[in-house]
Amino acid sequence: MSLRRRCVSSTLPVCCLALVLMPATWAGDKAALPTLRWAESQPGCTFSADDDGKYRYGLWTEEFGIILAVDSQELRKTALRTEPIFAVLLTVRYRGQDSLSLRPADSSLEFVKHYRDVQPALDPDNLATRFWNDTARFSAQTEQEIRKHPEKKADKEAALQEHKNNVGQMLEFLKARSLREVKVDANHPEAAGWLFFSARSKWVGGWKKQEEFVLRIALPDRTIEFPFALPPSQGDLILRRR
Repeated sequence: MSLRRRCVSSTLPVCCLALVLMPATWAGDKAALPTLRWAESQPGCTFSADDDGKYRYGLWTEEFGIILAVDSQELRKTALRTEPIFAVLLTVRYRGQDSLSLRPADSSLEFVKHYRDVQPALDPDNLATRFWNDTARFSAQTEQEIRKHPEKKADKEAALQEHKNNVGQMLEFLKARSLREVKVDANHPEAAGWLFFSARSKWVGGWKKQEEFVLRIALPDRTIEFPFALPPSQGDLILRRR
């Protein structure tokens, strides 16, 4: 059950096409793409705070809809992961007569309050390889520490096993739930998956009380922008269903 819903029905055509030109990422920077930007209270733009703990931003045109879902606790979860990774869930629904292609690699996340640092979407396969390599290094380091301090063997092995369990869960998640390059059409009208962005750079430090972001998704003929904040308003709280 949605706790709060603002803006208009997703069946309305979008009227929030910003006359902003940005460098194209789809066609080799040969042309500039128009930007379609989510804006509160604009036709075709929806928002909800849902009892699964996610904020959802929807942007709808006559041909397609894109829904961005962000966990209300994402800032806290990012800091707890094996490495700081910011994750968002994207759903694409097509209702046109042709098709729509989407390449996750052309997406980016801007950290507005951190010198507008922009991070590209992480490739899930490369990310999985990094996790494997980190686990191998951690294992080698643990073995070395156990040789130096055999009295700490139980604690070190427990920490290593916890690390392996966490990485194993993340690898399964990357394999099953990541958003891959996709084409939606009348026969396959919906696709969904997670996008991942590094939250570690010389510009991104500790989180502020309210963080602001801009998610950009490059389509063949336009760029989609979702500006959002965590939390959306001061003191905002979602009651999760049990």
